[in-house]
Amino acid sequence: MDLQSIWFFLWGLLWAVFFMTDGFDFGIGTLYPFLGKNEQDKRVMINSLGPLWDGNEVWLITAGGVTFAAFPLVYATMFSSLYSALMLILFALILRGVSFEFRGQIEDTRWKKIWDTCIFIGSVLPAILFGVAFANIFKGIPFDGSGYHGTLFSLLNPYGLLGGALFLFLFLEHGAIWLCIKTEGDLHQRAAATANKLWPVLLFIAVAFLVATKFATPLYDNYIAHPILFVVPLIAVVALAGVKFFILTGAWFRAWFSSALTIVGCTFFGIIGLFPNLFPSSIDAAHSLTAYNASSSSLTLKIMLTVVIIFIPVVIGYQIWVYNLFKDKVNIEELKY
Repeated sequence: MDLQSIWFFLWGLLWAVFFMTDGFDFGIGTLYPFLGKNEQDKRVMINSLGPLWDGNEVWLITAGGVTFAAFPLVYATMFSSLYSALMLILFALILRGVSFEFRGQIEDTRWKKIWDTCIFIGSVLPAILFGVAFANIFKGIPFDGSGYHGTLFSLLNPYGLLGGALFLFLFLEHGAIWLCIKTEGDLHQRAAATANKLWPVLLFIAVAFLVATKFATPLYDNYIAHPILFVVPLIAVVALAGVKFFILTGAWFRAWFSSALTIVGCTFFGIIGLFPNLFPSSIDAAHSLTAYNASSSSLTLKIMLTVVIIFIPVVIGYQIWVYNLFKDKVNIEELKY
């Protein structure tokens, strides 16, 4: 396999890991005003992701950094074409991080309500917009040699919105299951009921997205040319079924891992279908940016691959250690301090 292909799939893997890890943070933040019935519930929900959310976002920085270093032309074109959507995501992520820190600084009901609202906005907006952005990439972006021919609102087409809904409900399910792992009592019961109710909605949206993809994008071309690749979406389907099974049996860790595998499978369904395109043009395929016409030099890719081989295992090891360190349920007694 050539360096460009290796980096294409590493690029996709980094996005998949980001969605898998930070996805449950977005889900919990979106569920926050609905499951957080009182101050204790809200603090438990924040504490359930408190030690992890900023580490999870390292994968977003890594995915963005890889896009910049390995495929600089894609980075430049993407940020000029999807500038409004990406800036909204950035501001929402900043708002969410600030909200976690500022909320508890003043014991005032109005103060906390402001930051509670910001936690919700800073979670639901990126969840939807990431889905909208990737669905539009799958569909093709209206750009050519003279630039981008569209607006933020042109991204909000039916297929793009369906992609946003898919990402949102994947993350909602992921977050509800994480709450089941980390909580006890009434909050746990409500989170479990929510996870169970979300699953059929997620299934419906996932099926609708798969069908719409056939008509709105060329993603299935690679699968039809190489039928063995259908094993990837099949894994995602089996994992999604596993989520339901483990929810019914109360095996919450297994349900969460099944949900994580579903997210990774859904991401790679799109990544494999895109190959070798990274940023396809819906106006003229000649202007599409691929792993071959938009990559850095071979020397740059070799140096980056060496760095990745050395340091990514360190990052993964650190995150495994952190997740293991904070694997226990949130202790209600600790909220008093």
